[in-house]
Amino acid sequence: MTARASPEPGDGGTTADTLLGGRVRLRQPAAGYRVAIDPVLLAAAVPAAAGETVLDVGAGTGAAALCLAHRVAACRVVGLEIQPALVALAVENAALNGASDAVRILEGDVAAPPPDIGRAGFDHAMTNPPYRRASESRCPSSMTKAIATVERNVGLASWLRFCAGAVRPRGTVTVIHRADRLDEIVPVLSESCGGLVVFPLWPKRDGDARRVIVRGAVRRDMPLRMAPGLVLHEDDGGYTTAADAVLRAGAVLML
Repeated sequence: MTARASPEPGDGGTTADTLLGGRVRLRQPAAGYRVAIDPVLLAAAVPAAAGETVLDVGAGTGAAALCLAHRVAACRVVGLEIQPALVALAVENAALNGASDAVRILEGDVAAPPPDIGRAGFDHAMTNPPYRRASESRCPSSMTKAIATVERNVGLASWLRFCAGAVRPRGTVTVIHRADRLDEIVPVLSESCGGLVVFPLWPKRDGDARRVIVRGAVRRDMPLRMAPGLVLHEDDGGYTTAADAVLRAGAVLML
């Protein structure tokens, strides 16, 4: 269900976990917001190359940024995160993985980003936005989890427009989100991106997709394409061979 190994109790209400089969170490809150597999899958879908820069919007504790930096040597990731406690953990995690030069985490809000974030200078942007609308359900009791998972002052459309606006022409924007919000994602990204690829994430071979990865290229005039996607689990609940290759071995998702 998650990409982490068995957690070990840590100091200050955190646990010590791993991603990518132990290749990435991660400190995260013991309660509230916890990393699952979505950031790992997101990072695997970004077509970054050595020397390129990637903006991670809503970086959390740095899971996606660290997975991407591990997979693509010499790429540089700048993470934007609104919660100071998660920023501190993300900075700690970058140091823990020897990636402080490759991964830089900034504290800031999508609605009022740091000055050097908003310009269209990144080669790629990746994001795992809050999944829930503010009106959808009761807010989680943990404030850390609530901020990470429930839309507040910035809705999904504004969030995605910010990501696209930070990317240079022909660069890419990659988002992982709920499949039932695909009708919101595609029109917004289509305003500035072409060549959209919709990549379903199937829980099992006979189930509906609950998550999708969508990737587009800024100012590219190309049609939308539906990819076969990835089946995550076998009938017994274990990961499929293809999913395991991504989540534990660091394989790339071919969109």
